[in-house]
Amino acid sequence: MTDTSNLKRISILGCGWLGLALAKKLLSQGFEVKGSVMQEENLEELHQLGIKGYQIAFNPDLQVCSDDHFFDTDIIISCIPPKRREDIDTFYPIQIDSLKQEAQKHGIKKILFISSTSVYPNTLDKVTEALQLTPEKASGKALVKAEEMLLQSDDFETTILRFGGLIGYDRHPGRFLSNQKKLKNGLVPVNLIHQDDCVKIISEIIRQNIWGEVFNACCPEHPTRKDFYQKAARAANLPEPEFLEDDQMEYKWVDSSKLIKRLNYKFIYTSPLDTI
Repeated sequence: MTDTSNLKRISILGCGWLGLALAKKLLSQGFEVKGSVMQEENLEELHQLGIKGYQIAFNPDLQVCSDDHFFDTDIIISCIPPKRREDIDTFYPIQIDSLKQEAQKHGIKKILFISSTSVYPNTLDKVTEALQLTPEKASGKALVKAEEMLLQSDDFETTILRFGGLIGYDRHPGRFLSNQKKLKNGLVPVNLIHQDDCVKIISEIIRQNIWGEVFNACCPEHPTRKDFYQKAARAANLPEPEFLEDDQMEYKWVDSSKLIKRLNYKFIYTSPLDTI
């Protein structure tokens, strides 16, 4: 295994729901962790946890940077997803291009980019990292542009993680569809992953020093939408969603076998049903 003892400093761009959990984990593993937030009032939480906090905002260029020491790091992890806006397919790539420029300027050599399985179209079949990307939504198109921009750079190495839908802790799936009626696609497979697995996978990529790769990351098992959300609602003592009894199918089945093999990874939650 490649020695990672010289990779001690990690900067997490976007300490939100996933980024903050990741920051706490990496801090416990002995890394020097820097984290960014967009609002100044959120810095105190980072400081209380022992995370060096910075106010950073790409809008879409780097418009707020409380201290550019945030970019004095060995690895930068981008946890900023595309936000909902009409021009997201152009706005978000400019944000990531601005990040790329900062990485080049400060000599950062490793970038871990958190992407999404929304880069894949609904194929009615299994999808792997080898599939040609033709996303249907603007956010997926924005992510494809961002991925390509980072992977094509010779100034640093990038690993892309395409996470499925994020669940766990305060994201209770029982509330997502509770009491809704006449829902479609009840029999399609869900592509979900728990926060704990997200954090563990990122930690393993850093520990094993795996760069220049693209990985899907979803629970290996894919229960139906109906089974998952009805069980989640029951567990939360909420009214179950009701699905139409039809054969409408719009889905993709995201295959994470490459990640499992390459990292020798064992999921904490093999099935989303295990998280309920």
